[in-house]
Amino acid sequence: MSDTRSPRSELGAFLKARRAELTPAQVGLGDDGTVRRVPGLRRDEVARLATMSTGYYTRIEQGRLPASATVLASLVRALRLDEAQRAYLYELAGQAPAAPRRRSAQRVRPSVRRMLDGLGHLPALVLGRHDDILAWNAAAAALYLDFGTLPARERNYIRLLFLDPVMRSLYVDWEDAGRISAARLRMETAGNPDDPRLAELVGELSVRSPEFRAWWNGRIVTDLTHGSKRYRHPLVGALTLDCDTWTSPGDPDIMFMVLTAEADSREDQALRILTSWNTSAQPRPAETPRD
Repeated sequence: MSDTRSPRSELGAFLKARRAELTPAQVGLGDDGTVRRVPGLRRDEVARLATMSTGYYTRIEQGRLPASATVLASLVRALRLDEAQRAYLYELAGQAPAAPRRRSAQRVRPSVRRMLDGLGHLPALVLGRHDDILAWNAAAAALYLDFGTLPARERNYIRLLFLDPVMRSLYVDWEDAGRISAARLRMETAGNPDDPRLAELVGELSVRSPEFRAWWNGRIVTDLTHGSKRYRHPLVGALTLDCDTWTSPGDPDIMFMVLTAEADSREDQALRILTSWNTSAQPRPAETPRD
């Protein structure tokens, strides 16, 4: 007997079958202590991983709502679909799958590293796509943390801001910093809806940070490039620093971030002291170029 189900119904059945094959541990979800009544992932867990509401995902799985290309891309990432499964999902949805874009690896030129070192006691970072930390100077390591001690994949400014307790505790206005970071990431997804690395980052933050999930779902956006940041550093106390960012003229996906204080101010002296105390925190690039 032939299968007479509509493509939309078959899409829902396909999604249900795929989520049944995954365990929470496989996708980075902890045990919430509840009794699991279904094999694999629940609908609400797939929705969280795909950064959509449970009701919205449920209607797609039940065949009551069509799925856009952007939603399909999120489901591909959430359900860890391979290329064949991805193609089948898009075919059922009546969408042509976008070819995965191969983006060149991001590298920091030696001249940029010299510029970072030349800034001395002023903390400076080079941020790549999705705010990956590509390079930093000794002053930035002294203010934040020694990024060289982290695995390359964890050197992401937004990820650290939301998930690292040391980084989070530095910010007096952490909620403002987190909201702005979520808004900047939301803007980036508009131009890169099928970027797997970006989808992975958003998925992880949505699952592990309730604040990020709330701000992300609020769909706020910003292109703020300057302002002030207030820190509470365990060694030198309160710091209010000016923050300015510039886009690299050679690569629009690379941004320079520099923190400054008025010359000879208390903050300026504190940065000098902090950097001198942390001379062992050597600036290091990522071990491998970031895609």
